[in-house]
Amino acid sequence: MNTALLVAYDGTGFAGWQVQANAPTVQEALERALAEVFGVHARVTGSGRTDAGVHAAGQVCSLLFPESIRVSPERIADALNTRLPPAVRVLGSVRAPEGFDACRAAKRKTYRYSVYVSPREHPLFERYAVRVPQMPDLAAMRACASLLEGEHDFAAFSAAGSSAQTTVRTLYSVRVAEGEELGVPVLHMDFCGNGFLYNMVRILAGALLDAGGGRLTLSAAEQALRTGNRELLGKTLPAKGLTLLSVEYGFPLFERERG
Repeated sequence: MNTALLVAYDGTGFAGWQVQANAPTVQEALERALAEVFGVHARVTGSGRTDAGVHAAGQVCSLLFPESIRVSPERIADALNTRLPPAVRVLGSVRAPEGFDACRAAKRKTYRYSVYVSPREHPLFERYAVRVPQMPDLAAMRACASLLEGEHDFAAFSAAGSSAQTTVRTLYSVRVAEGEELGVPVLHMDFCGNGFLYNMVRILAGALLDAGGGRLTLSAAEQALRTGNRELLGKTLPAKGLTLLSVEYGFPLFERERG
């Protein structure tokens, strides 16, 4: 039975998604829970490999679940949650179409990078957002966001070590939203695209913040896109501000779980 899981996790204590020899990972936690609850030793394939410290609100995974184990697909989620660490929860489980692969079938992914504005660290935000001391220029951030939308060669927005065969990607939308939580100003930068390079979202978010802080001009951002020169851009932002929000496949997978 081809099965899809909708998974959320706090990435703080994990060395990323992919199984590693000597470090805890989300994939390892899911596969261990499958073995402990059902005696199933199966590879869980995620829609993408989130890095160490990156969170997820809507990671999608797929696995082959033996038909010999008599359990409805919808009950797999609750069963796994009895053995998963508190930082990982399966929000939904369903029978997936034959041959469904959570990684290869993904059409769009949406990531969010979160920032809060405060002169001092706030303990209720530090785990999931990055602090900036002053509110950046939102108009400048949105102008840079518009520049980044569309199909481009994002070589300059990728960290060294990427194994991607091509650095061309399409950003369908880049949105900067301002709000307030617990009396603290917050910014959410949402990036929806057909795929992302290694550290790409964290570098994109850094470029938007640099544009808003007057440290990156539109002409420099455009030159980075044109030339692929990483040195034209600022630093890669910390992982803790990044969350995988959702993955789209061109057909609904978890409509019942989402209401």
